[in-house]
Amino acid sequence: MRNFFTSMLGTLVALWVFLAGVVLLLLMAFAAMTVLGKKAVVVEPGSYLVFDLSTNIMDAPVQENPFGFASDQEETLQLRSVTRALRTAAADSRIAGVLLTGSLEPQGYGAGFAALKEVREALGACRAAGKPVMAYLNFARTRDIYLASVANDVVFDPYGEMFLPGLASRPMFFTGALEKFGVGVQVTRVGKYKSFVEPFTRKDMSPENRAQTQKLLDDLWGQVLGEIAASRGLVPAAVQKAVDEHGFFTAGQAKAAGLVDRIAYRDEILAELKSKTGRNGAKEAFKQIDLSDYAAAQPESEPATKSTDRTIAVVYAEGDIMEGEGVDGEIGGDKFSRLLRELRLDDSVQAIVLRVNSPGGSATASEEIQRELRLMRKTKPVIVSMGTVAASGGYWISAYGDKIYAEPTTITGSIGVFGLFFNVQKLAGDLGLTFDVAKTGKFADALTFSRPKTDEELALVQQRVDWIYGQFIGKVAEGRQLDRAVVEEIAQGRVWSGTEAKKLGLVDEIGGLDAAVKFAAQKAQLGDNYRVAEYPSKKELAEAIVDWFHGEKHEQTRDADALSQLMAQIKEQAKSLREFNDPRGIYARLPLEMMIK
Repeated sequence: MRNFFTSMLGTLVALWVFLAGVVLLLLMAFAAMTVLGKKAVVVEPGSYLVFDLSTNIMDAPVQENPFGFASDQEETLQLRSVTRALRTAAADSRIAGVLLTGSLEPQGYGAGFAALKEVREALGACRAAGKPVMAYLNFARTRDIYLASVANDVVFDPYGEMFLPGLASRPMFFTGALEKFGVGVQVTRVGKYKSFVEPFTRKDMSPENRAQTQKLLDDLWGQVLGEIAASRGLVPAAVQKAVDEHGFFTAGQAKAAGLVDRIAYRDEILAELKSKTGRNGAKEAFKQIDLSDYAAAQPESEPATKSTDRTIAVVYAEGDIMEGEGVDGEIGGDKFSRLLRELRLDDSVQAIVLRVNSPGGSATASEEIQRELRLMRKTKPVIVSMGTVAASGGYWISAYGDKIYAEPTTITGSIGVFGLFFNVQKLAGDLGLTFDVAKTGKFADALTFSRPKTDEELALVQQRVDWIYGQFIGKVAEGRQLDRAVVEEIAQGRVWSGTEAKKLGLVDEIGGLDAAVKFAAQKAQLGDNYRVAEYPSKKELAEAIVDWFHGEKHEQTRDADALSQLMAQIKEQAKSLREFNDPRGIYARLPLEMMIK
């Protein structure tokens, strides 16, 4: 009987392995057929490059769906891919012009104003090359208007909606809910502006947090407003007056305010484009090529003119900084530092450009990454390019760059540290649950969530927080060659715009990723003879298939009802808390509410 069960179990295991292998082979074959089935991109002379804004623009290379069918991933474009495609189109004799349409769908740290400024500049290159840029809008928000305002011709749907109310930050506070549920919160922190803990300890903004948030909003809005006004041939005060009068603009109001050039239906614009591309009266659509297809046809990295050993590595640090390996959209300290170590030891890599788009996170993981960058800097240039946000831990890993670039609207600084601890003693008690302990040392259970920390335990954590903050200050002073007293004055957890950060010495230059790459080539004495390689690189097919099945799907909330939007906001902030995996409970992270709308 035992032999029978052993034989049957072996047969079942073999059958399971066989079926799993067949499924994997079928998936790989399907993916391969999808790749082979893709048509070559053909650009007809006189075509318009169509840039559908209904996407999220992230810094890092997009990990594509391995099966080729629709998914959330296909609604994401890489910033550098977009700007390279536009600059290539400016010099491409086959491209007659550019059409912007749709409305941006930012998620996470994507499609921020810093990234959109780089896109605006690339669109400006098309205009400068004599390629007209047309924008057709029917639902436009601040980001869309900021991008579209650079166009030669901004056209608005007669029944479209324009929402240009200014910028706001409206944090959610959990203190009341935590009290009702019986969840206790204890914090330690350094820096009077370090406000990450406030949603768990207060029911409104502290005066310091309100002051820094208002200053940041004023800086960002002043930059955005000024650029919109300059592109539209207006003065900022006139645009601000219209914003305060309307907020929501009808097509007529938008035209009267000078925010659009004319009002027309979509079919009228399509007819115009047919005429412009030589298909007037034809049944087929105007000559066009989608920007994502056009970008995909470009080489992923520029080959060097003489040698492939002269490489500038662009390394993307995008997402929360965490302990361990991390997953897509996170910066795992172990995994990221390992990548940097490989690049440091690679003789073909002559310089590093670290592109940071991160609010920070684990202080320990941030130091692990910074250590590799300090070692890297001894043998090759390390240039930092800050994206939408490079704050707290994101600034920690940036501090030792040979030169730091940021955009005026980059959110940076937040040099401060905190500890955050929850306990469920009251909640558990209300449910009839109790805890007991046996231990061999006074602090053996200090990290438990079953009870509040004792005063002595909190004092120990505060000592650690103070020490890490002191280290943070010292690193910034050394990396930026600033007096320690100066850093202590501008730190305190305060958040700054890129413009203010440059004035304070936290940033060297205002500029985007392209400017950082060019300086890296200059610093490494490469001239124009180099190639650019991006890391982390795109995944191999098998790895992409596995990750696709285990990946999270992002929920679209733009058109959701109020309750769904509320739940999405709660879910997003809860996700941020889940990413707090430093076993010491000490973090250098930007406040949750610094998500500017």
